[in-house]
Amino acid sequence: MSNHLLALLKSWYPLRDFCDWVLGTVYKTEGPCYRKAGAMMLFSADGQQLGMLSGGCLESDIHQQARRVMQSGRAVTLTYDGSDEDDLSFQLGIGCGGTVHILLQPVHRENGYLELDRVYTALQEFRSGYYYQCVPEKNGAARSRFMDNDAVSIESFQVKAQLVQEDESHWLCTGITPPPHLLIVGGGIDARPLAAIGHQLGWRISVWDPRPANARREYFPDADELLSVPAEHLPEFVRSCKVNAAVLMSHNIALDARALLVLHGESLRYLALLGPRKRREQVIAEAGINPDKHSPVIAGPAGLQIGADLPETIALSILAECQAALNQGSGRSMSGVLASDTPPRSMQTVFS
Repeated sequence: MSNHLLALLKSWYPLRDFCDWVLGTVYKTEGPCYRKAGAMMLFSADGQQLGMLSGGCLESDIHQQARRVMQSGRAVTLTYDGSDEDDLSFQLGIGCGGTVHILLQPVHRENGYLELDRVYTALQEFRSGYYYQCVPEKNGAARSRFMDNDAVSIESFQVKAQLVQEDESHWLCTGITPPPHLLIVGGGIDARPLAAIGHQLGWRISVWDPRPANARREYFPDADELLSVPAEHLPEFVRSCKVNAAVLMSHNIALDARALLVLHGESLRYLALLGPRKRREQVIAEAGINPDKHSPVIAGPAGLQIGADLPETIALSILAECQAALNQGSGRSMSGVLASDTPPRSMQTVFS
């Protein structure tokens, strides 16, 4: 299951009144930690754990603390110091070496579910907002609120969580945004792993292909939308459903060009074409657009250079590049282990 907040709330919502629940949130970190401030997780009295607050080393102890919160009905804070040999986190073998501060709050009908139901509704409707959680000095009443902010675009939205002071209390303010929405143009065999892996990431996946033999439900069981409408209807879909990225991979120059023509003026943050550069130029020429006036740059060949040569690995390279584009990442090795002067390898010749 994806660890995106929408996926957690989707599992929690139908069970919210069947047992006691506790919301766990990382509200501050010091040094290297697996999850950062704003990460959330839900614990149930029946033993369910939805999400992650660490790499898996702290969850069992946090769940025990959550059971105490269920009994007391009070919010509490926990601290795990991976650099202290006497701290539980060090004894558990946590390898990050940082310190993580966690807020636990009971979630039930009487406290309005901490407004998590409102967060769930907003995310389902592609809306963003800010989620505020009061961080008590030691323990206190659970207080949270959600401020719907659907008028703010994802491009200008501040997602990074931060502690703010309000009414002599400290609040964790976390930007809540829907998961990325990827539109795949072309419902061929090689589009299936792209849709499947994207779904596993928790992204919303839509597939468009007007050809009757393609983009069928049995081929894309996890896709959120399967579309066969005329290409001219795609811009309205992109706007209403907040599509962030599109990959054109129909293996038909005319079809890709039709899609490119109607999509190139939309507010996409990633637009890519499968195949070599020569094919990219052919599709652009067929569409009759000026790529120099387009933002973002039309990526072609799509994907990062990871030595991909199978549908699954090509899908991985495309999603990695898309992830970097959506989050302003560099796409480079964090350790620097990959030499920058390594000769580029063609990823897409098998599909050109």
